[in-house]
This record gives sequence, structure tokens and C-alpha cells, in this order.
Amino acid sequence: MPDLTTTYLGLSLKNPLVASASPMSKKLDLVKRLEESGAAAVVMYSLFEEQITHESNELDHYLNRGTETYAEALSYFPELDDYNLEPDTYLEHVHRVKKAVNIPIIGSLNGVSPGGWIEYAKGIEEAGADALELNIYYLPTDIDLSSAEVEDVYVSLVKEVRMQVKIPIAVKLSPFFTALPYMTRRFVDAGANGLVLFNRFYQPDIDLENLEVVPNLQLSSSQELRLPLRWIAILYGRIKADFALTSGVHSAADVLKSMMVGAKVAMMTSTLLANGTGRLTEILKDLEAWMEEFEYESIEQMQGSMSQKAVAEPAAFERANYLKALNSYDLYLT
Repeated sequence: MPDLTTTYLGLSLKNPLVASASPMSKKLDLVKRLEESGAAAVVMYSLFEEQITHESNELDHYLNRGTETYAEALSYFPELDDYNLEPDTYLEHVHRVKKAVNIPIIGSLNGVSPGGWIEYAKGIEEAGADALELNIYYLPTDIDLSSAEVEDVYVSLVKEVRMQVKIPIAVKLSPFFTALPYMTRRFVDAGANGLVLFNRFYQPDIDLENLEVVPNLQLSSSQELRLPLRWIAILYGRIKADFALTSGVHSAADVLKSMMVGAKVAMMTSTLLANGTGRLTEILKDLEAWMEEFEYESIEQMQGSMSQKAVAEPAAFERANYLKALNSYDLYLT
């Protein structure tokens, strides 16, 4: 039987299938089912900066309302421990999940600005998380904000989180950096142990009947795999970090491609939401069957085997292959 084990962020995993951040991790029984179905690790749903700052400000408002009238008013307010804020609930949930399963649990923080929310990285570590995924989800819309300024903010956030925790940190990136390889190196220099490629930006739609902007969530497809495949293939062996591929992982074939370009793990959510946790078992079965057929003894054996530095035509991952790909359609025009 092929050896499916891999390592990610210094964690030994039984296979490369990781359940990425999603609402599924909000329920303890679903996390258990993910483990039973074969998930090697689970990334918790994200704790958002907005949740922390909003509830902290709201609490501060109520605790201080009226205290300018007379000092004794402070004695009428309960202790902070009597409040059950969303961030505290998140930390409690991480603790419960970690105690209930035997696979690594990765916490997730989502924020874009310096502030007290970063301190919750330490809380996630203390709750028992084995690692932390920093999901920097930011859409710069200020026309006076330069790309260099945005990038500096990102790097500063990673440095600040690194100062808070000792557990490994992975940074979940968007693909929209002008010089992505340079930015990945900056993140690693700032303290990131891993890089997750790529974040999906959920884009709104317009309701033509009610003339409203509405949220729109579409599950991924395997077609989205190509973008992270390309960049991990280019970065593998050049950046000293573990790569996780996410967006578009739906099948054993997607997992195999992810490993071959150099990823340590393949993260998935959409296929689990669409097909249930049992989809993990099916993918593992197909993965083993393919490896046996093609005589691969281990996942490690294939990792990086199809990266840019390993293939005969490395330009296929770059612009040099662009004209060749376009010209291939000439066959259909004759």
C-alpha cells in the first residue's frame, strides 16, 4: 500500500488531505466526521478582525456608559468574565475541538489592520491549536494607497503575529500581487512557515429586479486549480516554506497534481460542502489506486516532480508558452 504521509508546518500528517476553513468546522460533530472520513487536519473557520473590534467597542460602550456621572457607577457593572463575546466563543470552540479529535487543528485569523485583534493569535495558541493560518483578506480601494504601502502592511501583520505565537504560521495569499515571488519571500522572512495559495475573493452580484447589490457565493471547480498549480510549480524549491494548494481541489487527480508541483497538502471545502464528508474517503481510495497503478511508493516521491525546476519545458509555466497555447486553437479555425 502506498505511503500517503506528508508533513506540513512541521506537523506529521497521515495523508495530504486537509479540510480548509469553512462553516463545517463550526460544528464539533462535523469535525469528528471529517476526521473519520480521512481528513489529515482541519483549518478552523476564521475569526475576523471585525468581530473582535466590534464586540470589544460595544462592550466598552456599555461598561463606561454613565460612569462620567459618578464614580460609584462602576460597581454596578459585572466583571468582564461574565460576558461571552464571539472571540471568546471561538477560542472555547478551538479548545473543545482539539480535545475531541486526534488530528492537527489549525486556527484561522482574518484581519487587515494593526491592532489588538492580533493578540488573539496568542489566544488561539493557548486554546490548543497546532498552527495558525493568517488569512489576509483585503481589497485596496483607496486610489492614494500605493501597492508598496499595501504590501508593507501585509508584511507588518505577519511580523506582529509571529511575535505573539510560537506555533507555525501559514499565510493565505491572494494571487493579485504585482511581484508574487518577491512577496512570498518577504512573508517567509517575516516569519511565515507556510504559504496557502490562493484565497478566493467572493464577489457581489446585482439583483436586477430589486436593484440591489447582493452577496454571491459559488463553489469552486477543478478549473480553478490551474492558477495555484502554476505558482506553486514556479516557487517550489526557491522559497523556504511549505506550500498548501487550495481552490479547485475536488478529486484525487487534483490532489495528485497539487503534490507533483510541490504542495505539501491539498486543501478542500467546496467538494465537501457539495458531497459531504464521505467525499474524503472516495478521494483517498482513488489516490491509492492511482499510485499503485503508476507504481508510486509514497506521496513524498512525487512532491515537486512536476515543478518548474524538474520538468523538461520549464517555460510552460511562464509567458513563453502563451503563444503556443493560443496557436493551438488554429486547428479549430481551418
